[in-house]
Amino acid sequence: MTTAIGAVMTEHIVAGRLQDQRLTGKPVRYPDDPEARDVLIPIPATELVELLAGQIEALTGGGDPPDAIGVAVPGIVRSGVVEDSPNLPQIKGMRMAEALAKALEARGVAAPVHVANDADAIAAGVAATRGQLNKLTRVWTIGNGIGYGRWPYVEGVWEGGHITVTLDPKERFCGCGGVGHLEGIMGYRAMRMRFLDMEPEEIFAHAKKGDARCREFVDLWHRALAAATASFIHLAGPGRFYFTGQNVGFLELPLLRSHLETMVRMSPLQRYSLEVLPPDDETALLGAGVSAIRALAQ
Repeated sequence: MTTAIGAVMTEHIVAGRLQDQRLTGKPVRYPDDPEARDVLIPIPATELVELLAGQIEALTGGGDPPDAIGVAVPGIVRSGVVEDSPNLPQIKGMRMAEALAKALEARGVAAPVHVANDADAIAAGVAATRGQLNKLTRVWTIGNGIGYGRWPYVEGVWEGGHITVTLDPKERFCGCGGVGHLEGIMGYRAMRMRFLDMEPEEIFAHAKKGDARCREFVDLWHRALAAATASFIHLAGPGRFYFTGQNVGFLELPLLRSHLETMVRMSPLQRYSLEVLPPDDETALLGAGVSAIRALAQ
């Protein structure tokens, strides 16, 4: 029996204990309020690590010690280092695996720590729940930021949320500062910056009621996602794409599909499928744990 602890740090921190790729017991979460947004952004990096270590420590009692600890965070993550993270900027440059391992050792918890991109962890979790760990799985996560996850993991940056989808120089709302990025159109914070007079939920609600400005933006939102998806189809081939995340409820799958059909015209590439998954912390936890266990075997 393999025991792992998976943890995810995005808009919130959530951690759970896994045995043989199944969640056991109730996950722990910070903060408790599921509606709270942006609560982690003001917290210094060292305090975030301590918070994360505390959540993990709470799951280590009363059972076998974990064989591995998997942590998923937003941004460019390689070899345990967070090279950049526009949506949690305080962890940029942090040696997350090393810092967390030290914080856990101080609490009497000794296990290898593996750090992955949060969207990659969700892709691993989706593949694991469907018994498809040997197949290509791609996931878009829609929230404050826009993540692109891929399983099996291969070397690369894979920051799909920062793919360029427009040449309009006015599109400057991405959190990284780049022009024309997908996240600068679809990201929650970017939408708030664009529409200073209404919240993103109001934009989509007004669009359904026929508001021309909101409907035009909603169409742009879907065209941008279609463009990014089409780019990955043209690079890596067709297959199944999953869509999830805190704001996946904004997605109108028929509208996305109609735009995608205008962008992918070569017949060998048209064997793709699109599926919406409800946001689920358990999938991300599972993926973080699976990634950590797989990393042990390498």
